[in-house]
Amino acid sequence: MKQLIARSKFVLAVVIAVSWRPRLWGTAFRQMVLLAPKGWLTRTPFLPVPAPDYLAFRTLTQYGSDDHHPTSRDVVEYLMWCGEMRRLAQR
Repeated sequence: MKQLIARSKFVLAVVIAVSWRPRLWGTAFRQMVLLAPKGWLTRTPFLPVPAPDYLAFRTLTQYGSDDHHPTSRDVVEYLMWCGEMRRLAQR
């Protein structure tokens, strides 16, 4: 139960952080669609969140450890990076 509460707080913090940055809305939506596992509507929590093994991999590659807990700022910086990489790829 504690893990669910912590995850809910994290998701809320991310939503608030991204909502303050309209320039990231498109990137956030694009990443949500790209990273959502197939059939997410048929499994709890019925949210288009990336698979846990993908999140563990991203955490390991970003922080060098899979026991680090990302912050909403980390997610905002990741979305900014995704947007920049997409713009560079379109050149």
